[in-house]
Amino acid sequence: MALGKLTIPSYPPLWTKPTAALAQPNEDIQVNDFCAQSLLDYEGELVVVTSKECKDITENEAKDYILGYTVGNDISCRKFQRQSNSGGQFFYAKAFDKFAPIGPTLISPEAFAALPSAQVVTKVNGQIRQTADLKNDMIFSPAKILSHMSQGTTIPAGTAIMTGTAAGVGLFLQPASFLNHGDIVEISMDKVGTLRNEFHFQYAKPKAEP
Repeated sequence: MALGKLTIPSYPPLWTKPTAALAQPNEDIQVNDFCAQSLLDYEGELVVVTSKECKDITENEAKDYILGYTVGNDISCRKFQRQSNSGGQFFYAKAFDKFAPIGPTLISPEAFAALPSAQVVTKVNGQIRQTADLKNDMIFSPAKILSHMSQGTTIPAGTAIMTGTAAGVGLFLQPASFLNHGDIVEISMDKVGTLRNEFHFQYAKPKAEP
């Protein structure tokens, strides 16, 4: 939040991605020309998967609804996160096909709790861009996020919840650095393994400048 000069909210900000946004580990992410020129960016994140349907649960109850943990890439077109382009909503910027790769392994809550140092590390073309210390850096815990999501809303079993990203996204680098055709993004966590995806731009055109 500090790197992007953003204000920490009182509640977890929420938006959704459609089912078509899901992508697999090692799957090439096909990016059409429209998205390729819209400031394409990565966000390495811890992902929580729910075990059963829930609604109106407390933070203390949330642990009983978590099946396990993995990692994901909350791919975003930054152009459409700008206030002038989207009115401040993020759904459109993040909802394109294959913009939510997750995996490769789902680990149990017990295995996650036993990790001596739970970190999510994001690399672009082999260069470390993000390192998130999940036990110290998270603004909202997975239980807090799931509880908040469930208020007045039915959360189906098998829902994948991305829990927020760390400093180091391309938008806030100096200078900014967005994804290009052929870039490889790798997101890793101990016991989960590495989520690897290569980006293929439909027309292999350079991205637009901010």
